[in-house]
Formats: sequence, C-alpha cells, structure tokens
Amino acid sequence: MQRITAINPTEATGKTKQLLDAVQAKLGMTPNLMKTLAAAPAALEAYLNFGAALTTGHLDAKLREQIALTVAQANSCEYCLSAHTAIGKMVGLKPEEIAASREARSADAKRAAGLQFAQALVVQRGEVTDSAIAQVKEAGYSEGDIAEIVANVAINIFTNYFNHVARTDVDFPKVSVLLETALASR
Repeated sequence: MQRITAINPTEATGKTKQLLDAVQAKLGMTPNLMKTLAAAPAALEAYLNFGAALTTGHLDAKLREQIALTVAQANSCEYCLSAHTAIGKMVGLKPEEIAASREARSADAKRAAGLQFAQALVVQRGEVTDSAIAQVKEAGYSEGDIAEIVANVAINIFTNYFNHVARTDVDFPKVSVLLETALASR
C-alpha cells in the first residue's frame, strides 16, 4: 500500500498545480511518481530541474535510460524498473538491451564500462576505486562524462529511495526485480 499520498492533479493548487500541469503537458500523462513527489513541491521541482539539466549533457537518452535500469535493479526499485523499461523502449532500446542494462551489461564495450561504473557507484556508495575510474576513462569516457554518470546515478538513487519510502504504486507495465541480480550486485 502506498505510504505517501499521491496528489490528484485536478485538485492541486499553486506551485503544485503548475508543476503537475507542466509534467502532463510534456509527457501526455502524469506518472504516479510525480503525483507522489508533489506532496513536497520543492522536491518535485528539484527532481524535474535536475532531470531536465541532464538531458542537455553529453550522455545520450539511451545511455541515461540504461543507467537508470542498472541503478533501479541494483536498488531493487520495481517502480523505476517498470518506468525505465517503458521509457527505454520509447528511446529505442531493444528488449535485450533493457535486460542487459539491468545487469550492467551491454554489447557495446564503452556502454558496458559506463554501466559497470554506474553499478559500482551504487554498490560501493560512491567509494569507487582508482582502477574503476581508470577503466571508465580507458573505455573512452572523459572526466565530464564521468561527472554526468555520477549525476545520473544520483538522480536515480533519489527516485529509487523515494519510491521505497512512499511505496509508490506502479502505473507502468510492471517489471519485477530480479532478486538474484539485485543480491549479486550488493
């Protein structure tokens, strides 16, 4: 059962209404995560602004979704796995790429290195080794790219943790956490 009440957009007022209306206009829907985050308009606004800023970076939409899937699996977040599986399909990820991303894998060596680095950030709570940094650089990521990977991991950890706290009802086609993968990544 959901533990933080989702705000009904038709009943929202002020800043909350403005933010939820903007989400609806942009996405054509208002995901339950946004409605639930709207309990704290400052948190919703921060999330939306952070996410929008990351779309202007160097990492493409596919890689950002792959990172989201890697992080959601590592954190056992069913809501984010479900949402990012749907969004991943929208940005062109194939089913096999979605499945591989959940395990921090990719057929593309550079993407695989980025996903493995993202998973290491989650599992090691940011305390990655010098060799992890060297490996991601050797794969072709610049220091700016590394900063963007960290930022993408951070925004996804935020939503994963928020969804765990709120027990946000999944409003996307449901994708279950692969327990063996989640446990292995810890």
